Amino acid sequence: MSTCPECDAEIEVDEFDVDKGDQLSCPECGSNLEVVGLSPIELDIAPDDDDDDDDDDDEEKEEGEVDEEDDDDDDEEEDEGIEE
Repeated sequence: MSTCPECDAEIEVDEFDVDKGDQLSCPECGSNLEVVGLSPIELDIAPDDDDDDDDDDDEEKEEGEVDEEDDDDDDEEEDEGIEE
C-alpha cells in the first residue's frame, strides 16, 4: 500500500507491476501520480505536461512569423507589377 501525497488516500500498487517513472491516477482525488521509489513504493505528484504545450505555442508563433514573411513577398510582387 502507498499513500497519495495529495489526499493521503491509501493506494494499492503492486510493486512487481510498476517501474520507477510510471504514472498512475489516484482513485480518490484523481491526481496524476508518478512512482518515484520502488522499495517501498513511493508516489509523488506527476509533473504537468504543460511544458510540452508551451513548446507547441512557440512553434505556432514561428509558423505565424513565416506567414508574415510570405505576405511581404506578395507585397513585393505587387510593387514589381506596378513598376512595369
